[in-house]
Amino acid sequence: MGMRTRGMGLDVEALQDMARRCRVSIVKMTHAAKSGHPGGSLSSIDLLSGLYGTQMRIDSDDSDWSDRDRFIMSKGHASPAVYSILHEVGYISLEDMMSFRELGSVCQGHVDMKWTDGVDFSAGSLGMGLSFGIGCALAARMDNSDRNVWVMLGDGEIQEGEVWEAFMAADFHSIGNLKVIIDRNRIQNDDFVHLQMEVGDVVSKLESFGWDVIEIDGHSMVDVVRALDWANSHDSGPVAIVANTVKGKGVSFMEDNPAFHGKAPDDEELRQALEELK
Repeated sequence: MGMRTRGMGLDVEALQDMARRCRVSIVKMTHAAKSGHPGGSLSSIDLLSGLYGTQMRIDSDDSDWSDRDRFIMSKGHASPAVYSILHEVGYISLEDMMSFRELGSVCQGHVDMKWTDGVDFSAGSLGMGLSFGIGCALAARMDNSDRNVWVMLGDGEIQEGEVWEAFMAADFHSIGNLKVIIDRNRIQNDDFVHLQMEVGDVVSKLESFGWDVIEIDGHSMVDVVRALDWANSHDSGPVAIVANTVKGKGVSFMEDNPAFHGKAPDDEELRQALEELK
């Protein structure tokens, strides 16, 4: 059996090192594929390292275990982040990960639950993951299971109307096993979020929809772990972590740069990125 306790029991230093290894994997796999989305993968990887390292109850030897926690990457183009963490926890091999975006690979461009062990949601168009997560969380309630459902959204993604219907429904149904993480990196596909369509004060908006919300620095592992513990301890209704992050975090020329939303590093950029991530 893989781990069936909640999380891997890693301390902050070990979580930071896992996130660094994942950043290396992200730039390597997007470089190898000559495509992919490194920026939003790098912004979210501290959050995912904290989540899998301290909270997720899974079994890498039994990906169909019914009582496992679910993680839904609604911004599914950030698949390199997911694959890097699934490699760390033992779901996929190095060879799987480095075949990213190859025809027939288990690591497709967007996360796909039919292709990849450890993936619980097939992503394509944005805006659907939270609604799917509500269904998973209500199913757990019907099964009398204590499994949690964690959903990651992008801040560009929450421009979608379906997301706000889902926020409203989650509060109405008092879904206490639903935990949302918003990767607030302030950049979307074409440009900065405030230039495309400003989403405003996300914390206040969520609170007005009945959610309990905490806002953090999404790159402070101490803050991340504390916020995840807080979210896990709430079970009376849905909770959200609004994590302020930097797109491309950890690679200087990618940081806060809209160009690297969906652009892979070339040979020289890979060399520089790996040097910075030592």
